[in-house]
Amino acid sequence: MNEKTRYSDAELEEFRAIILEKLEAAKQDYDLLKATLMNADGNDTTDTSPTFKVLEEGATTLSKEEAGRLAQRQMKFIQSLQAALVRIENKTYGICRETGALIPKERLRAVPHATLSIEAKQNQK
Repeated sequence: MNEKTRYSDAELEEFRAIILEKLEAAKQDYDLLKATLMNADGNDTTDTSPTFKVLEEGATTLSKEEAGRLAQRQMKFIQSLQAALVRIENKTYGICRETGALIPKERLRAVPHATLSIEAKQNQK
């Protein structure tokens, strides 16, 4: 039996389209988070009455910290997707880095930046 060792060029192009779509959406989300951090909409505690200012400053700080964490996570996701595009170029996309076997298409469609098969991922725990 001749087992596949890599995905065909046509299959890689299918995954490239999925990744590019997710990458575009991820970049838009990142830009929104960045705008929140930069307070681009100009909606800050400076336009509220002094009575509520102290409470709102605390909430604003907490909100910005949360947005900062989300932005960092989103950037990591973007970098993972970009790395997946590099693996497509190198024709190593979809190969489990632990077992060397092909990661099932269903997993790659759900998690296009995956580098581990489900079995390898479960063995990491």
